[in-house]
Amino acid sequence: MPEVLIVSDAAHVREEVASALPDGSTVRELTSGEEVRNAVGDQAPDLVVLDLQIGRMGGMATCLDLRLEAGAGRLPNVAVLMLVDRRADVHLARRSFADGWIVKPLDALRLRRAVTAVLAGGTYHDETFRPVTVAAPT
Repeated sequence: MPEVLIVSDAAHVREEVASALPDGSTVRELTSGEEVRNAVGDQAPDLVVLDLQIGRMGGMATCLDLRLEAGAGRLPNVAVLMLVDRRADVHLARRSFADGWIVKPLDALRLRRAVTAVLAGGTYHDETFRPVTVAAPT
């Protein structure tokens, strides 16, 4: 079963992600990006689910740090799924070389699809999500 590291300073986000993981997944949780490098070095997970908006060292910096450390041979390369707050933040996930991203608000179906795709060695780009806009009455 996969081991997943969930990184968010919001407990409800960690809970939502954990509830959408495949049955039998091993879950580790962190609340800061600064802890991720050591956690991956100690025991590399199959997947890191990384919230873009976490205090001090944000998701983009954390993902870039993982990629640079892996490129230098100091850490294993791990799959990263980034949780972004809005469509305008997708470029941050792309530029940080995340394997996939989901635009919040989260839902179990998209989370499960994304986790499954990235764990299988693929990517998941939440390109089809469009928030519903309601036009003002005329």
